[in-house]
Amino acid sequence: MGRLDGKVIVLSAAAQGIGKASTIAFAKEGAQVTATDINGEKLKELDGIPGIKTKVVDVTKKDQVEALAKDFDYVDVLFNVAGFVHHGSILECEESDWDFTMNVNVRSMYLMIKAFLPKMLARKSGNIINMASVASSIKGVVNRCVYSTSKAAIIGLTKSVAADFLEQGIRCNCICPGTVDTPSLRQRIQDRPDPEQAFKDFMARQKSGRLCTAEEVAHLCVYLASDESAYVTGTEAIIDGGWRL
Repeated sequence: MGRLDGKVIVLSAAAQGIGKASTIAFAKEGAQVTATDINGEKLKELDGIPGIKTKVVDVTKKDQVEALAKDFDYVDVLFNVAGFVHHGSILECEESDWDFTMNVNVRSMYLMIKAFLPKMLARKSGNIINMASVASSIKGVVNRCVYSTSKAAIIGLTKSVAADFLEQGIRCNCICPGTVDTPSLRQRIQDRPDPEQAFKDFMARQKSGRLCTAEEVAHLCVYLASDESAYVTGTEAIIDGGWRL
C-alpha cells in the first residue's frame, strides 16, 4: 500500500530535475500522475512508467492550462513546479527579463490554481503545492534579484490561497529548496564565463558540504502530497541543508 494510493496528481515542469523526481516518487507511492512540461522529448522519458501519463503543456498559456483542467473531473494534488532562474542584480535585469521571469514563475501558478481550484472546492478537498525557494523573502542572495522577487511572490500567493480557502477543505503549501543538483543548475554553471569558478562558488555556500538532490526534495513533496501532512497548510517547507542559517 502506497502513501498516495488513489490520489490524482497534476504537476508542471515534470521532464527533469525536481519535477521528474517527484513524478516518479508520486507514482511509486500509488498516485495517478499527469506529468506536464513544454519539452515533449524529455517528457517521453517518463512514458511507460506505471501510474504516469504525460502531456505537453505550456503553463504560461491560459488556453492550454484551461484545456488541461477540462481533462479532469477532480484533482487531489496540484504541484506547480515550472520556473526560471535569472542571473543578475536589478541593474542586470532588463524589463524583458523581469516580465519573462514573473510570467513563468508566478503567473503560471496563478493560471494553474485558478483553473484547478474550482474542482477542488466542488469536492471540499484539495492540496496545492507551489515551488518557491530559500532565495526569496527568506534569504537575500546575490545576483538573484528578479528570481528572488518572484519566489517571494509565490510564498505570498501560497499563504493567500491557504488563508482564503482553509475552511473549504483546501490546503496550500510551498517548498523552499536551497541549491539543488539538477540539469538546470548544471546548465547555468556551464553558461557562466568561468564554469569551474561558478561551481566552486555554488559549493562554497553549502554549509552541509554538498548539494541537495532532486530525490531528496521529492521525498518532501511526497509528504506534502500525502494525508500525513493533513494538518499542514500555509507553510514554507524549507529544505536547504542549513544554507539560510
